[in-house]
Amino acid sequence: MRAEIKNISKSFGKVKALQNVSAIFESGMAHVIIGPNGAGKTTLLRIMAGLLHPDAGEISFSRENPKGNIGYFPQEPSLYPDLSCQEHLRFFAGLYALPEYEFEKRSEELLKTTGMMPFRDRPAGKLSGGMYKKLGIMCVLINRPEMLILDEPTIGVDQVSRRELWELIYSFTRKNMTVILSTSYMDEAERCDKTHLLDNGKLTGSAPAEELKKQFGTESLTEIFLKTGSKA
Repeated sequence: MRAEIKNISKSFGKVKALQNVSAIFESGMAHVIIGPNGAGKTTLLRIMAGLLHPDAGEISFSRENPKGNIGYFPQEPSLYPDLSCQEHLRFFAGLYALPEYEFEKRSEELLKTTGMMPFRDRPAGKLSGGMYKKLGIMCVLINRPEMLILDEPTIGVDQVSRRELWELIYSFTRKNMTVILSTSYMDEAERCDKTHLLDNGKLTGSAPAEELKKQFGTESLTEIFLKTGSKA
């Protein structure tokens, strides 16, 4: 699913979180939104997920009913500590009114893909940080959205879990799912198909990482922050 935002602006009181932001998010690609704290990344993702309304501008999608085809993963997913992984998947499948046969098929596929099958009966409160994030993503994916929006999905997890989560993200784009995420890790940003740079609520660049580095005359995305005076 393709999305296009045009002249999006959003303020919270006197704080201008986004200022006339325009960008295109092509389908079947991994898009990354980077920028320092307070740049407007979370605000933009929440607007795209339909959780916030912009003060100005518009957003359009390539299909008529986008809401039911967008999965949103917040920075801190709220899971029930006493429910097992399988019980979480069943709960979310119920929210989407999935038939039982579809639930069985999809839950097994997700548990195998994420490597979580051995932990299907483990309560969420007893999962490691990486596994907890995987479970949160699985709950979003049980409905098979065409667009997956992830806000800092790897923050607070170890290096091994970061790598596993990225392998999972790559598997989504190979299945033609559009992935839009934010990250504080520039090595992760380098892996994405297209980079969108936010600074003080303004979009200052939108291109593949290599093109963006040429545009700013740098050898890495981290250097772009240093050059623009932002904090990576």
